[in-house]
This record gives sequence, structure tokens and C-alpha cells, in this order.
Amino acid sequence: MVQSQQQHNFNSREDSYLANIALLYYQEGLNQSEIARRLGLSRATIVNYLREGKERGIIDIRVNGERLRHSQKSRKLAEFYNLDDVYIAHTGKDADPEFSRRHTARVAALAFHNIVAPGDIIGVAWGETIKLVSQHLPNRPIPKTEICQVIGSMESSRLLSAEDCAIKIANQIGAVCHTLHAPAVLSSSDLAAALRNEPTIKKQFSRFQNLNAILTSVGDLSENTHVVSSGIIEKADLDKIISDGAAGFICSYLINHNGDNLSIPRNERMIAISFEQIMATPKRIMVASGEKKFAAVKAALLGGHITHAILDEILVSLLLD
Repeated sequence: MVQSQQQHNFNSREDSYLANIALLYYQEGLNQSEIARRLGLSRATIVNYLREGKERGIIDIRVNGERLRHSQKSRKLAEFYNLDDVYIAHTGKDADPEFSRRHTARVAALAFHNIVAPGDIIGVAWGETIKLVSQHLPNRPIPKTEICQVIGSMESSRLLSAEDCAIKIANQIGAVCHTLHAPAVLSSSDLAAALRNEPTIKKQFSRFQNLNAILTSVGDLSENTHVVSSGIIEKADLDKIISDGAAGFICSYLINHNGDNLSIPRNERMIAISFEQIMATPKRIMVASGEKKFAAVKAALLGGHITHAILDEILVSLLLD
């Protein structure tokens, strides 16, 4: 009992330090070295406290995400592709691809809070971009929301699992999370059909009918794309897929350059939201960056698969050319 009380006091003192350091840094304008001298701490400790404060939601830095869509380019792109909103990540045309991905994810994290409303049921896809968005979402509740994982699990050495992405986003916004306990692709269509009829899987699929929003990205068809590295598409099949007119994929469904869904046998072996359910979702949020995503992004826009786009400056320029 005494040990528990001591732990409680330590946590309270630490919270107080975090909050006070935040005030000194963000409101008083003191730099980290000045704060360290005043409090008798090391500069490294101040850096760690500021980082921990953000992670724990004690420090909540807010940028008005609404302003991210107020530009001539965003309005022009929205009008041309019949989009509800376009948010632009201004990264510079010569930016490092990794910086562009991360900054676009930061912009998407702010945009997410403008697009999603209290009470929404939100589908979450999977991939490197969605992973980054989940890591940059502020710890800020959106009341009465639910998160649904919309594609099964895949093996990847470089990415969070689909479940982890969904759980991370749910934790950040205080939502109930519904995961999908199944592989993304099975060895046969009969096995996939049987699994879809299992009560727990069937219940999750029924939730897809009621989605208010879905958060996704698009994938290119390069050899190192995550649908290849995770085994959803075999590397040996890429050339044929491209020669058949594929431009990229959305929620692991291949689309051609006009945005049409390419019906292939693999679709019958997938455990994922259907293409029709994606299109029936009112708010379809796409996050993408980098020139290599251009063909897939344009195809998704031409196909009308997206209502809200968060794109980097390079993609916006290419789409407006």
C-alpha cells in the first residue's frame, strides 16, 4: 500500500514537471538549456520530458488543420476531381522522400480530426503511410467513435501489422477498436468463403456496411511495394498485372488507369472490405506522397474512389499539370 502511494506521488510530480516545462518552453519562450539551468536538470532530461509530454497528451500542440486546405491549389484540385477537400503538405519539390512521407502523415493527422466527426465508425486500412499517420495522430479524443480494421493480417518485417495500426489510431482518439482476426489472403477461395462465414468475421464484415469514413492510401506497383513484400501479390505476377493495365491498388484491390477495379481470382481469396463497401462509405480519406505514387493516385481520383485527399506538393503539381 505504501509502495503504491509512493508510485502515485512520483507520477504526480513527474506530470507536474512535464506541464511546467511545457509552459516554460512553449509560452515563456525559454530554450531547453535555460530551462535545464533553472530547474537543475540536464538538457537531455528536458528534451525527454518534452517528448514524453507529447506522447502522454500532457502537451497538446494544436495547429488549425482547417487552414491546411485553404489554398488556391487545393481548391483547384478539389474542383477538377470533384473532391470534398484537399489538404496539401508543403514539403518543397526537392524534398527527401522520407521527409515528404512523414510531413504528409503529420498533415493527415491534423486533417483526420477535421474530417472525422463524433460518433463516426471509421475503417482503417494498412501500409507504410497509414502506419505513419497512426504515429503522428495527437492524443485527442473524438467522442463515441469506433475503429474497424478493414483488411486481414499480413506478414511484413518493416511495418506495423494491420491490427497494430487500427489499435494505435483507436487509442489516440479514444475509440472502441474492432480488429479482424484473419489472414489477408488465403490459399483458396473456398477457404476464404468459409472463414467469412465464421461468426466473429461475419460480425466484423457487417460493421463495414455502416462505416462513415475510411482511412487508406494507394500503392504503386514497384517491386518493393508492401503488397509484394507481404505476399498479397507475388513478385513474379507483377509484370502481367502491369501489362493488364493496372496502375496501382487501393485497400489491396488493383485498379487500372481509369480507376476501374480489376477483377482477378486473388480477390476471391481475400479477407477484406469489399470494393463496393469502400465506395458506399461517405468519407473516403486518401493519404499519399511521392512521385512514384502518381499513377495510383490519379487512377483513384479518376475512379471517384476518394472524397478527401491529403497529398504532398509533388503529387499536387503533377495532378494539376
